[in-house]
Amino acid sequence: MLLHRRSAAVVAVLLLLLAGVMVLSACVGQTYVSPGEVWRVLRGHGGPYDLIVGELRVPRIVLGALVGAAYGLSGALVQTVTRNPLASPDVIGVGHGAAAATVLALATGTVASPGALPAVSVAGGLGAAALVYVLAWRHGMQPSRFVLTGVGIGVALSAVVQLYLTESELGAAEQVKLWLTGSLNGRGWEQAEPLAWILLLLALPALVWANRALRPLGLDPDTAAALGVRVHRTQLALTVLGVILAATATGAAGPIGFVALTAPQLARRLTRTPQLPLATSALTGSVILVAADLAARTLMPPLEIPVGALTALVGGPYLLWLLAGGRRGQGRSPVH
Repeated sequence: MLLHRRSAAVVAVLLLLLAGVMVLSACVGQTYVSPGEVWRVLRGHGGPYDLIVGELRVPRIVLGALVGAAYGLSGALVQTVTRNPLASPDVIGVGHGAAAATVLALATGTVASPGALPAVSVAGGLGAAALVYVLAWRHGMQPSRFVLTGVGIGVALSAVVQLYLTESELGAAEQVKLWLTGSLNGRGWEQAEPLAWILLLLALPALVWANRALRPLGLDPDTAAALGVRVHRTQLALTVLGVILAATATGAAGPIGFVALTAPQLARRLTRTPQLPLATSALTGSVILVAADLAARTLMPPLEIPVGALTALVGGPYLLWLLAGGRRGQGRSPVH
């Protein structure tokens, strides 16, 4: 295995940064808890902060790190397949499919228990991505057609959600609106455990293969095929892996926008590698989401901003910056 020294150094720095942000998030809130007390609770010694740290903050922080990692990995895979830095799982309809499936389940009474909603949203995200792939296939997958088809499907599914919100009762509409914004509030081990198993059992082995498959895909399709790569099969496998990660993360915390878009590009700028680095993208996504959730909890106490609203607030200007950079590139940028 080849080891990129700068990438290894960036991974080490991001691990330290993530640990620091997680500790800070466990300490800071309406009630300040010293790092020593946090460590005492984590070691299981008990104390007056068991409820605040052990049951409220730590599960939420762990879930945020897992969701951020899943979004970062998913964004790196989708952007590599589409060869477009503006692509993300949201663009290909994963978030919109999850949202549409959730509101349809609530509207028809198919799901009575809130605990079943994550499974419904995962199924909706996977179904939307499969529909986009089928409609975009024309003797192969052209990245531009894939992205444009995803945008169209996303708009149609978004209309379904808006129709439900206008026709439903106030209480049900408020519940769906909060989920659509994306939030870690009230979530914990119940949502984190399935996501952790998926990352461990599915993503980790698959990403070992994906890390090798990404390198030839960075070349043009004809060159990759000449090197013996089955381009279409590889693109399909990478897309399926990215969609599963994004759909599971969406089911755990709701559709949190712009993390999958920004994390891979920031990781690439940090490592300065020709292809999008997977491990660095995952860690960057974790740092972004844990830090954003910390800010969402502490900016306007006692009110709490949904973390999805905060990432969208920061991600919007970043998207405009990417567009401006692509326009200055005049054809050299992968945006075109």
